[in-house]
Amino acid sequence: MVTGTAPTPLEEELTRLAGSVPDPELPVLSLHDLGVVRSVRVLAPGEVRVELTPTYTGCPAIEAMSADIEQVLHRHGVPEVSVVTVLSPAWSTDDITAEGRRKLAEHGIAPPRPQGPAGPVPLSLGIRCPNCGSARTELLSRFSSTACKALRRCTDCREPFDHFKEL
Repeated sequence: MVTGTAPTPLEEELTRLAGSVPDPELPVLSLHDLGVVRSVRVLAPGEVRVELTPTYTGCPAIEAMSADIEQVLHRHGVPEVSVVTVLSPAWSTDDITAEGRRKLAEHGIAPPRPQGPAGPVPLSLGIRCPNCGSARTELLSRFSSTACKALRRCTDCREPFDHFKEL
């Protein structure tokens, strides 16, 4: 298949299947929600190549993501699946879908603020608490259960929460 051509209906379906895999570190998000599945191409009958961009180059979950994608595509009749890591263009938190941001907030994780093409542009002075909506929050730790999250606490409701850091 020539790169740059529109995906075929089969490629669209395989992309949907690959994107449905839950993120191993944040299972509330699918790989589609996270925006890490870059492309799925049928190379030949029964042979598929998936391009996957990690959230950062040292992401420990990339191997689990790749294995889970291979498994789901094998279960749907694709005998040969190669998952390759692509680093350019780099992943950004802007790649998280609106649905992914909604899911993060719904599960008590403050989603990253949009950055846009010119770099970070804070929409407010603080990170909003996903529990009560207050912008009065404080940083407790730059790292939480995963490197991509920080631990914060709301000074109004006093609840701790994770914040998915902007990249």
